[in-house]
Amino acid sequence: MTNFVKIMQKISGFAAIIGAPNAGKSTLLNAILGQKISIVTPKPQTTRNKIFGIYTKDNLQIVFVDTPGILDPRYKLQQFMKREIESSFTESDVILFLVDANRYDSDELKKMYEKYDKELKDKKLFCVINKIDLLKKEEVLMMIGSISESLRFDEIIPVSAVKRFNVDDLVKTIAKYLPEGEFYFDAEAVTSQPEKFFVSELIRQNILRLFKDEIPFSVYIDIEEFNERESGKDYIRANVLVERDTQKAILIGEGGTKIKKLGERSRKEIEEFLGREVFLELFVKVRKDWKNDETFLKKNFNKLGSSVA
Repeated sequence: MTNFVKIMQKISGFAAIIGAPNAGKSTLLNAILGQKISIVTPKPQTTRNKIFGIYTKDNLQIVFVDTPGILDPRYKLQQFMKREIESSFTESDVILFLVDANRYDSDELKKMYEKYDKELKDKKLFCVINKIDLLKKEEVLMMIGSISESLRFDEIIPVSAVKRFNVDDLVKTIAKYLPEGEFYFDAEAVTSQPEKFFVSELIRQNILRLFKDEIPFSVYIDIEEFNERESGKDYIRANVLVERDTQKAILIGEGGTKIKKLGERSRKEIEEFLGREVFLELFVKVRKDWKNDETFLKKNFNKLGSSVA
């Protein structure tokens, strides 16, 4: 007797994650993928570039696009960030509008929604209410009712990215809206960014965590050298660019204590990420007002292997 094997048609597409700063976009992406590819800190606007996270299971592949928080640009760097958000709309089949349940404001949500009304009107649009673990069930239900009455969403889905509550259901619901088609990336791929990008991101994350408000959003990480060696440790040389001499002094610390601590912590996390030993050298340099230097931003903002804070 002949055995017939049913071949499942592949389903694939793009889903952009947008929302206010610190709504939990990067945390959600990490929860969906089951591993960390977007840095997370208590500071808003931590994400600066679009980050692609690739979810593949069985016949399904979803390419998630983690974007910077929605903002009103105050300087040229933020103008570039705004373009990162807008470019994610055109390439996505589904838009996930992430809302922080703990800071929900119906007027603010409507304002952000209307900011991109034209770009969103022809898209499948989800409202993903995050951090519901911080509220009572009745409060969440009232919020869902308020949103459904005032704005057009194809789906409204409550989740807790930190606790991974409803994350799997979110993925299953997204899949219903995606077209049939071949995968965009190999099934084993988790991101399209190279290792250098994540090395720079890990260094930036540690600056944001170690120095908190001492160093504002004026740090740029550039991986000047990344040499993989067959024998011995990989060599990484990174430049940390700041805007003022006072910021340079803070990062270096008395007798170099702060930059040493930053290097040690970053090296350990880079080794854990890469799965091999590295020799990391950090250098702090001053480039005045780089975040308003259009020539510098055009050259470096989307350059793989560099990161900004």
